[in-house]
Amino acid sequence: MHTHGSAVIVGASLSGLMTALTLSQIGMRVTLLERSDDTGRTGAALHVPNGLLERITGLPSTQVPQPITPGIQTWFAVHGALRAAIDADPRIELRQNTAVRRVDQDASHAWAVTGSGERVVGDVLIGADGHRSVVRQHVAPHKPDATFAGYVIWIGIADEEAIGSRRWPRDVAFRGDNTNTLLGYPLPGVDGSTAVDSRRLGWAWYDASRNGLLRSSGAVDGNVVRHSLMPAGIPNTTYRELAGQARRLFPSPWSDAVLDSIDRRAVIGTPIAEYVPDQLVRGRLALVGDAAHVPTPMTGSGFAESLYDAEALAEALAAQPVGTGIDAALLDYEGARLRSARGLVQSGQGFSRSFAARAA
Repeated sequence: MHTHGSAVIVGASLSGLMTALTLSQIGMRVTLLERSDDTGRTGAALHVPNGLLERITGLPSTQVPQPITPGIQTWFAVHGALRAAIDADPRIELRQNTAVRRVDQDASHAWAVTGSGERVVGDVLIGADGHRSVVRQHVAPHKPDATFAGYVIWIGIADEEAIGSRRWPRDVAFRGDNTNTLLGYPLPGVDGSTAVDSRRLGWAWYDASRNGLLRSSGAVDGNVVRHSLMPAGIPNTTYRELAGQARRLFPSPWSDAVLDSIDRRAVIGTPIAEYVPDQLVRGRLALVGDAAHVPTPMTGSGFAESLYDAEALAEALAAQPVGTGIDAALLDYEGARLRSARGLVQSGQGFSRSFAARAA
């Protein structure tokens, strides 16, 4: 069933883009509000299901603007393909450099107020604005913040040509000790090629020993994650310490990939937050992706859960009339997704507590 009406989505990272595409597929007009201009974006690798864009756009493969090869892909490759689909969709308007200060609703509409004071109105408003969600503060004012899980993930990607020819890993690898765990993954080249010397190695280093740095830098404030450590904000002493540990802890080619990233100062440190939701909706407002549920990346399911959110939301809205049916549709969405969302986050909390406690 196709519907009409309008949606405002706050946040245009992966969950926001996927939600916009699924809502457009059921006939809704969508306005995406994104505070950034896509520079400084971060993200590790994720597993892409076969036919992702066809699935969320309803288009045949021949009409997909920028196909994504299934399997392990970088965040940037997936984001780029989703953006191409957004740009080609006449029902979706993406407005970048548009920060949202607050959201609200009445009996017939929901809206976002931007930094310039503009009010952007829709029949429904979706929070896809990540673990520091502004929309969540309205949906769940009793529980507005995700909490620090007790460790950081250092992330980097190295080119095969830069680290030399070695026996190339075929699968995801786990290496390390009690307080340092490296997740390594082979990746295709920037152009999608898997030819020798064009491939890449991605790595995510779980480190429970640098909470002092996170707090002194302001990346973590109390129990709340405020921001990531970008390459220029990581002290040289930390780079040197990480290089020494990488040589001791990780075998080749993973140590080579880490050392290459460190040499290029191409490392990002992301303090890990977690959020177990009590609710996903309030009236005409709903949460998806990391605004709704924040698991440790160790679960490996965050992207998949965001996709399920987008699809379940579109299915619920398509089954109800736009006018008075919005509230009921969003409650149906919450009923379909809340238990799974809670279970996903809770499944990773055992790892987080154990891992963080080892460095205490």
